[in-house]
Amino acid sequence: MPCLFNRPSSLLFTTYYITRILLLLPLCILVLYLGLQRWQQQRSTSMAAMTHSDSFTYHMVAMELTSVFGNALCCFGVFLDHFLVLFVGLHFWALTWYGETFFHILTCVERYLAVVHPVIYLSLRGERGIRIRNISIGCVWLIYFGAIGLMHFEYFLFVDFCLLILSLIVVSFCSLSVLHILIRPGPGEQGGDKERVDQSKRRAFYTIWAILGVLLLRCFVSLIWTLVQMSDDNECMISTMVEFWLNFPSSLVLPLLFLHRAGTLACCKNNT
Repeated sequence: MPCLFNRPSSLLFTTYYITRILLLLPLCILVLYLGLQRWQQQRSTSMAAMTHSDSFTYHMVAMELTSVFGNALCCFGVFLDHFLVLFVGLHFWALTWYGETFFHILTCVERYLAVVHPVIYLSLRGERGIRIRNISIGCVWLIYFGAIGLMHFEYFLFVDFCLLILSLIVVSFCSLSVLHILIRPGPGEQGGDKERVDQSKRRAFYTIWAILGVLLLRCFVSLIWTLVQMSDDNECMISTMVEFWLNFPSSLVLPLLFLHRAGTLACCKNNT
């Protein structure tokens, strides 16, 4: 992407990198701090272990911290006019895209099982489910590091687009399935448990649809960027900046949903 390294665009990209650092760094630290508090409470009491979706969020936040480090390297690379530092920073930041995508998929599948197949989901909350979850998380981290070689592959844009389409198919299927169950409540959702079950369904529904929204946005802008990236420098710079900014919500959705569930966000404390 030659247009990324033109001097006229340095200020625009540096502004974007600094914005990511200022927004993501405190957000990630807050999520990890709350996660550490919960872990300490679980050790000192008989509370149940963390949910699978929270575990996915913690690992995604840890991965986002590597992208923040990459953004900092990018800023230093621009200020120092050092191509190698900028190149390394871009790799740290860009690799997070793969981890985000798979953690979004895993979160949606977890919510789908909780609502559509509750019996299977309950059976996966024990050691067997934790083992499957840890293996899945390990695979995502392996893909994250393995993507370093993929980025130098000649057809990596095609692979990225196929991964994006796959994620949209999975998340769309989970969304429609949860919506179907939400519209048609089951026979066990009567009496005193109805409100609790409905809240659980709504939480899963909002989570999946929020992820679907950012994936649809990401798919649209990625397609536009792919179509214009081979054009002249100005169009490349503009399309790349638009893609960067419109892909930013995909980094925020899981941490913000976590803080919403925890009642930390000031705008949702009363509702929670």
